[in-house]
Amino acid sequence: MTGIARIYQRTKNAMQSGRARTGTWVLEHEPAEAKRPDALTGWAGSGDVGEQVRLSFSTLDEARAYADRHGLTPHVVPGAERVLKLQAYADNFKGVDIS
Repeated sequence: MTGIARIYQRTKNAMQSGRARTGTWVLEHEPAEAKRPDALTGWAGSGDVGEQVRLSFSTLDEARAYADRHGLTPHVVPGAERVLKLQAYADNFKGVDIS
């Protein structure tokens, strides 16, 4: 199998309160062909089943090694930097006039 694989680190989505499984690396195949609408249903699809495959790895090196073993060109997408907004509860009331 040849092609391009996207490797990225899983991030916390808006519906999560914890950080479970956020450190894992995910390998996804890039689409090999464009999607086209189905004449009967109108849904978009293609004959490429590779983009249905999503693999998880513990480290970036494991994901790259898998891509190399299977003839895939890895494209690593850097993760977003985690920014902490530290503030005190009293900061919610700054500028509030209680007179």
